[in-house]
Amino acid sequence: MKRISFLDVLHENAPPGKAHFHVIPTPMETTVCYGGGTARGPMAILEASRQLDDFDGRRWPTDLGIHTQPFVAPAAGHGHRSERWIVAIEKAVAKALRCGAIPAVLGGEHTATLGSARAFKAAGEDIGFIHFDAHADLRDTYKGTKFSHACVLRRVHELGFPLVQLATRAVSREEADYRAANPKTLAAYDARILAAGKLPKKWIPKDFPKKVFITFDLDAFDPAVIPATGTPVPGGIGWRDALRLIDDVASSRKIVGFDVLELAPIRGLHHPDYTAALLVYALMAAAARS
Repeated sequence: MKRISFLDVLHENAPPGKAHFHVIPTPMETTVCYGGGTARGPMAILEASRQLDDFDGRRWPTDLGIHTQPFVAPAAGHGHRSERWIVAIEKAVAKALRCGAIPAVLGGEHTATLGSARAFKAAGEDIGFIHFDAHADLRDTYKGTKFSHACVLRRVHELGFPLVQLATRAVSREEADYRAANPKTLAAYDARILAAGKLPKKWIPKDFPKKVFITFDLDAFDPAVIPATGTPVPGGIGWRDALRLIDDVASSRKIVGFDVLELAPIRGLHHPDYTAALLVYALMAAAARS
């Protein structure tokens, strides 16, 4: 696989110890159950980043230094392939944390978030997860495994990390029951709440950790914005909605990591790849502000 780094047309790949951000390309695709293609997502985002301008409208996040790690590959060994991917992702995120950098994971399927969560857990970090997604991802098992994209936020929550879910609009009975059983550590503002303008002004719970990780499944967007996902669901948020919500997070919390996941590139259709790359840069800028 050719070596490419985020925004490398404008800036050389910064040394890992001198970069504020570590971009971690993670072409994981092991439990996708509808449309495929997420393994091609990280490369598409990196290639689209070459079309970005480095002024985000407020500042130049590239001045802080961006290092792109080598593409993550599943760890060697036995066991479920998803579990081996999670081990490899945890190591890559742990490397970023040791360097004092903010990890920016590019997926790949959503199961990758568990690797990040484990790395923060091992580092003893007290953080919360802000979760943008069409789906709740709170099932206990899905299609015979606990390490599925449909279960990943359940696994993260079980590690002791509180959650806030945004833009969800595909929730199973099991997931609704799990939410109801965990009201103190799991808040949800589904798409219908956002569409009705009923999101509270201060929607992050008062006792939510001061440090947060944003996990952004691109199907949180309406398919008109991002059609290139494996499971597009009508009724999602728009681009400006997403930026406003991210600004809300940055204004009251410290963003210590994030991921952008589930891009399944469509040949000849460039705007989803570009939008995903721009979202990555917008999250870098928000993390710098926070």
